[in-house]
Amino acid sequence: MKNPLKCSIGIMAYNEAKNLPVLMRALERQKLKDVVIDEILIISSGSTDNTNEVAQKAMKKNPKVQLLTESKRSGKATAINIFLESARNEILVLESADTLPDRNTIERLVVPFRQKQIGITGSHPVPVNPKNTIIGYAVNALWDLHHEISLHHPKIGETIAFRKSFKKIPVLSAVDEVNIEALLRGHGYKAVYVPDAIVRNKGPETFKEFTMQRRRIYAGHLATIREYSYTVSTISGHKIFLLMLQKSLKHAVKDVKHIPSGLFFTCTTIFLEAYSRGLGYIDFKFRHTDYSIWEIAQSTKQVTATSIQQKKKEGKFLKTESLHIQNS
Repeated sequence: MKNPLKCSIGIMAYNEAKNLPVLMRALERQKLKDVVIDEILIISSGSTDNTNEVAQKAMKKNPKVQLLTESKRSGKATAINIFLESARNEILVLESADTLPDRNTIERLVVPFRQKQIGITGSHPVPVNPKNTIIGYAVNALWDLHHEISLHHPKIGETIAFRKSFKKIPVLSAVDEVNIEALLRGHGYKAVYVPDAIVRNKGPETFKEFTMQRRRIYAGHLATIREYSYTVSTISGHKIFLLMLQKSLKHAVKDVKHIPSGLFFTCTTIFLEAYSRGLGYIDFKFRHTDYSIWEIAQSTKQVTATSIQQKKKEGKFLKTESLHIQNS
């Protein structure tokens, strides 16, 4: 490997004892040609389960792994700042412990940094939620739309890689990836969306958790506009809703018998997103809600082999290797 790009991976973990071992195996199995994973820092923020013990076992197996702990949970942004302070490489990869990268994902995220003008790259999140429920349909529909928009106007989220060109991000941030993107763009760097850098994630399964998550994200985006005068490409409500209706109508033409259910699911998704954004606006504008430490949507922690197999049956699963994450 000639002149490899070295990177530091930071894993943000809070009570991830069941997901962490499988994520570690996924990172160990990465196909690397021009990239070297130089270190893996696990930041455990006030975990009360066996996360720290699992991380210590990983350290014994792999000398590149380090465990950094917080005695209490201070929020993901604080954990990221610990990572920023501790990482020794210029190129950093930010990974949540409840996500799962495909075998080529790290390579594909890091290689673009050979171009000096690139400051941040974003992965292509693919939810494992089945589409045969309203919430599952909504989760998939929103991520599909984010993918389509990002192909033309990058929106960086989930697993990301970026240059270490700043020391900290705001600790009150509820949308850490967006704040990192805004900081790097402010420094003159470009953002790149990497559609074939696949990362599996799990969206909420209940109405309560869906609206809880979406309202927090929207409130965070509004805060980013205020603090940085930076707007993410997916914040436009009418753009999202129009694209969703267009996709629904295209599918209806292909499969006439599913027109009623398809339109019902689409309209319900639009309502849920609009409702969540309304709550997020109230949280930001009037309640001044602090989302730096947010309530965990427990169903998002269950990225299971069963869910992955269901996606394969639907024919919507991308043809990349899948790894199993244990049910939490």
